[in-house]
Amino acid sequence: MAHLFEIYKDKAGEFRVRFKYNNEIMFSTEGYKSKASAQKAVESIKKNGPDAPVEDNS
Repeated sequence: MAHLFEIYKDKAGEFRVRFKYNNEIMFSTEGYKSKASAQKAVESIKKNGPDAPVEDNS
């Protein structure tokens, strides 16, 4: 599987989401107090991500 979302607990005990492509971390989210909130973040990214605009600040 080339793409995946990974929910994990950081050193501070918060839940975070990483998006990986070929086992390389592409991005990670802010920390969430509950696993359910991290899961909601994944669903939001899946739902809203495909239509998100690209901002080029180069």
